[in-house]
Amino acid sequence: MTKQPIRERIWDDLEDSGVARFPFPPHGRIPNFEDAAAAADRLTDTDAWASADTLKANPDAPQLPVRRAALRAGKTLYMAVPRLREEKCFLRLDPAEIDDIDHATTVGGSSEVGVPVGPESMPEIDLVVSGSVAVDESGGRIGKGEGYSDLEFAVLGGFDLVDDGTQTATTVHERQVLDERIATDDHDVPMDLVVTPDRTIETSAGAKPSGIDWDAIDADRRAEIPILDRLAPE
Repeated sequence: MTKQPIRERIWDDLEDSGVARFPFPPHGRIPNFEDAAAAADRLTDTDAWASADTLKANPDAPQLPVRRAALRAGKTLYMAVPRLREEKCFLRLDPAEIDDIDHATTVGGSSEVGVPVGPESMPEIDLVVSGSVAVDESGGRIGKGEGYSDLEFAVLGGFDLVDDGTQTATTVHERQVLDERIATDDHDVPMDLVVTPDRTIETSAGAKPSGIDWDAIDADRRAEIPILDRLAPE
């Protein structure tokens, strides 16, 4: 089965079951879900979390508790500028510089108080947290279909800030964990940890992509993302 029918199935199920949470509808986005905070709490109990000083996380609603937990634990958090559209395409959230963590970790708050930085000014990332529409127990992941999460990882890899050993995690509801294995593409980043409110799955994720899949980037997207010019092959 291709990815889009799986997305539609999961979105419909989360809505019909009453598991979806604001913002509504869950369709077309990384869906928020019941007990997302419990999944975040479970993630904070992992070795990957304990050993991480620097995180990169997505801006979506279900990972808001993860972002807040990171800053409250004294970890530096990076979030991508929407669609990587700026030369300084990441926002640094340093807990030492932030007065209101709850505000700073929202989409609007991060754009107000986050410090824009380019990858050359960033340290190595210890843990990447991604939002998902669906995942499987081997670490396969489906996002909402725009490809930015995987591209952000590839950009960071181009600056040697992530590699095959960088831990990756996602927090989801149990209803988003598939029995069947997801057919992934070469540029898809697998998840080492799949964390639900009820369990933590240490996956058998394979190797992570190295570098940017230039064949997957059309001319329009390349023109919209300035940082790609610095990584493009000669």
